Amino acid sequence: MDLSMRWLGDYIDVSDMPIKEFCSGLTISGSKVERWETEGEEISKVVVGKILSVVPHENSDHLVVCKVDVGHASSDILQIVTGASNVHEGDIVPVAMDGSTLPNGVKIKKGKLRGVESNGMLCSLGELGLTTHDFPYAIADGIFIMQEEEGCSPFELGQDIREAIGLNDTSVEFEITSNRPDCMSVIGLARETHATFDRPYTVKEPTYKGVDGDINSMLKVTVHNKELCPRYIAGVVKNVKIGMSPRWMRERLRASGVRPINNFVDITNYVMLEYGHPMHAFDIRYIDGAEINIRNAKAGETITTLDGVERTLAEKMLVIADANKPVAVAGVMGGEFSGIMDDTVDVVFEAACFDGASVRTTAKALGMRTDASARFEKGIDPQNAYPALMRAFELVEMLGCGEVVKNIIDADYTDKTPKGVEFDPKWINNFLGTDIPEDVMKSCLEKLDFKVENGMAYAPSVRIDIERKCDIAEEVARIYGYNNIPNTIIRGVADAQLTEKQKLERKISNAMTALGAYEITTYSFISPKYFDKIRLPESSPLRKPVVITNPLGEDTSVMRTTLLPSMCEVLARNYNNRNSAVCLFELGSEYIPNGGELPDEPVRLSVGAYGGDADFYTVKGIVDSMLKNIGVEDFEYAACTDPNVFAEADAFHPGRCAVITKDGKAIGILGELHPETLENYGIGVKAYAAKVNVTELLDIANAVKTYKPLPKFPATTRDLAIVCDETLPVAELEKAIRKAVGNILESVTLFDVYQGKQIAEGKKSVAYAISMRSHEGTLTDEQADAAVKRVLKELANLGAELRA
Repeated sequence: MDLSMRWLGDYIDVSDMPIKEFCSGLTISGSKVERWETEGEEISKVVVGKILSVVPHENSDHLVVCKVDVGHASSDILQIVTGASNVHEGDIVPVAMDGSTLPNGVKIKKGKLRGVESNGMLCSLGELGLTTHDFPYAIADGIFIMQEEEGCSPFELGQDIREAIGLNDTSVEFEITSNRPDCMSVIGLARETHATFDRPYTVKEPTYKGVDGDINSMLKVTVHNKELCPRYIAGVVKNVKIGMSPRWMRERLRASGVRPINNFVDITNYVMLEYGHPMHAFDIRYIDGAEINIRNAKAGETITTLDGVERTLAEKMLVIADANKPVAVAGVMGGEFSGIMDDTVDVVFEAACFDGASVRTTAKALGMRTDASARFEKGIDPQNAYPALMRAFELVEMLGCGEVVKNIIDADYTDKTPKGVEFDPKWINNFLGTDIPEDVMKSCLEKLDFKVENGMAYAPSVRIDIERKCDIAEEVARIYGYNNIPNTIIRGVADAQLTEKQKLERKISNAMTALGAYEITTYSFISPKYFDKIRLPESSPLRKPVVITNPLGEDTSVMRTTLLPSMCEVLARNYNNRNSAVCLFELGSEYIPNGGELPDEPVRLSVGAYGGDADFYTVKGIVDSMLKNIGVEDFEYAACTDPNVFAEADAFHPGRCAVITKDGKAIGILGELHPETLENYGIGVKAYAAKVNVTELLDIANAVKTYKPLPKFPATTRDLAIVCDETLPVAELEKAIRKAVGNILESVTLFDVYQGKQIAEGKKSVAYAISMRSHEGTLTDEQADAAVKRVLKELANLGAELRA
């Protein structure tokens, strides 16, 4: 929002306030200033002059020599050579004197043109940074021949050109947040200025005389969708006179960043900037049947908008239509023939309120965002429509450009019940950590046009953002002054705590880092080709991911259903960058469709390694240590013989892959990557990976660490060498030993596996060290031997026997 300081002066006087102080004060009170700029500040030593004579140049056919009066003394008569053909004796023109500066840093120096001295330059509009929209009576290609306009002071010779033509307004650019549409207006910012600096401001109620006539005989208005259009007001102006707006209006529009067009278009823009309420004016000739229907567009319906583009409308879009066709896209832009033309006679003025979300989606779908849509989409006060229309009628009569029909059509379906918020000074002080007296709070709110009565605070209707007590507290704080609030020590204790899921993830991350792995983070968006690279079966449910509606590209078109491809991509990148050895891990989410609107998002741990001493047992040891660190006990490893147990099993080497189970349920998989997987990723060495289902660990991880006192009694150790089938996993043997020894077992350690001449073919020798200890007393040999006998009996059930 660009604010004209001259325009602001209509409502509040800040002429004696330095611009820096003004901008700083409003920024601190919540209306952030981006920058300020004074019109024509680059222009210097350019004055008003009068051409006394024009004679041909003696050495040129297209140049003329002018005598120009820039003052009242004979010494103020300048000789200037120009090539313009539109200058005549008696013309009032802008004169850039010797040493003057023009926009963009252009310097003017005296010199000679074809041997004739020229002591300056006569300026065109463009050379002053202006256009014919600013001065419609001037020409674009030629010297700016200045004309005195009604309501403006007469020109004085020698007068600074900026002051003479009103090119000296200061414009302040505000960044208006989406919840403060009331500040997208001169009146709104005047209210904020009044509250910030405690200076009086006045908003006069617009009035107009009008002429007799019945608008209902001229126009019919029907609102078909009252939810998207809660209020629609229409008025008629007859016998309009299209022409240029007065200079004061053009100056204010220019300073506000709006291009002047003609008096009627300028009035709608002027009211939008002043009141913050967009308006539109229709030529009544192009409204078929003299009907205005606010309805949803029909499927396939089209409209050619004011910018000359034909647009296809959707049924969810709101339009303003006549009896046959749409004439405007509601809240966005009018149709091609709805605008004001030079031969327009009767005009319909519209002041309406449209649903902000509807306007936003419509503008986005059509690819056309306008000043009107920018305001509507933030939320417009329906009660502001009436004074905005009255102001437009007042300006019509002020400019003498039409006859306003007295009565209007007001289709109002809004709830006018005042919406109050509880006013609780004690709560506000507790919330802010302040000790502001109640009467000061009331004063702060009343400066913003709030009404405080009966324990309630009622905001003006334009403040659509006031809904809760904290909103009232914010208004008090910013007007009281953030700088006036004393520093206080934080009171109370923060109640924020990590969830059990967060605690588990942190434990896993810390454990993995301690084990020497580096954490990585990869994108959740992947390419469907990733599934082929890890050899995922065509029938796998993991090949049915969530598809991105508007992906950046094919490489990021679906949500990943497995972390394994992402880990392989990072391993391949490190290998291609010639990193000789890596050990990586990632804690990330997978996205599994469940038939609902949103997919399930289980957390998974992926591990990857290659090079150095990395092998199957390295990755197994890392996963083993991590699980024990987070309190997962009694988990088991088994060869991955069934690829259906884990969807990613085909990515691993079939003979070097293990599934991790707990209570018979698979919780992870690890192993060497399949040679074809490595080839797909261009990895030229053996690489190893693991995946652990973290979400499922929440129910089985034991976060409580149990204290175990130091043993009081010595341990007893027995070594056993067992002969068994070479295909029997040693984990099965260890499980049998633990079961047989019972609660006196302290540890069981595998220290030798042997196959050779002394062992029968198809057999292997496995040696264990079994440590036993009792907390009730020293174990006797009889107790230890009895435990060994139970072990041998249990092992016999597995086909194992004591080695001779």
